[in-house]
This record gives sequence, C-alpha cells and structure tokens, in this order.
Amino acid sequence: MSHHDARDEYWMGRALELAAQAASIGEVPVGALVVLGDREIGAGFNAPITGCDPTAHAEIRALRDAAARVGNYRLSGATLYVTLEPCTMCVGAIVHSRISRLVYGAAEPKAGAVESARRTLEEPHLNWEVAAASGILQNQCSQIISDFFSRRREEIRRQRK
Repeated sequence: MSHHDARDEYWMGRALELAAQAASIGEVPVGALVVLGDREIGAGFNAPITGCDPTAHAEIRALRDAAARVGNYRLSGATLYVTLEPCTMCVGAIVHSRISRLVYGAAEPKAGAVESARRTLEEPHLNWEVAAASGILQNQCSQIISDFFSRRREEIRRQRK
C-alpha cells in the first residue's frame, strides 16, 4: 500500500458526494472518480439496480466515463478514487484500463479484492502494476454504507408491522 496526501482526501470527498447520489436513488452508496493531472476526467456511482446492469459498479462507470472522455480505453497515469475497496470484477477492469494508482476509503471484508477477501493486485500473472492506498476518509466512507443499510433494515421492519 502506498502513502497518500491532502489531494487524496480532497478527491475522496468528491467520491463521497457521488456515493450520496447513489444512496438517493436507493443504490448501495459507492462513488468513484478518475483523476489525471489534477483534473477529474471520469465519475460514476453504483447503479446496478436502476440500470438493470450487474456490471454497473461505481468504478466501472467511472472508468467508462473517463475512457470515453479521453478517447482511449487505456488510462495510464491516472488515479481511480473509490469509497469502497473494489471487488474482483472492478480490480480486473482497473488492470485492463491501465490505471496507475488506486485509492480507496473503506475495506470491504466480504468481497474486497485488494486486501480483504483476496489480493488480486499482487497476483503474479498480472501484466500491469497498480499502486494502491487505502483508508482515506475511511470513517466517512464506512459511515455512508452503514447508514444506508441501517435505513434499509428499518424500512423492512416497518413494512412487516
């Protein structure tokens, strides 16, 4: 895991705003953005339910947005910021897109594929190296998810009464 600085906290704050947009439409609140040369070039938030798309994770949507805007599917030199540790699918997409650096907020114990459930970026067969940093605005990133699920459990309880 690499180190981080104040810019990382700034961009993670922006990713949290995107996560809040996901929550507002009933999606699990995860936000992601791609930054190149201190400019945001792509953004996305979780939308598999509303988009009827199992691949519509925040990271995938941010990578698609960035690649379309840059006009290149390869994003070397760019940093991907995401509020939650990416799953295996998203780590695969990060490697395919040639993202140089991954910065995430909260670990995802069940499905996280960087340090939690598996360490995909450390697998020897990968043809691209991604530097990773975690724990940036970790408390806020964890909180937005746990608030979302406690609200959801509360709604279910009310419906059962």
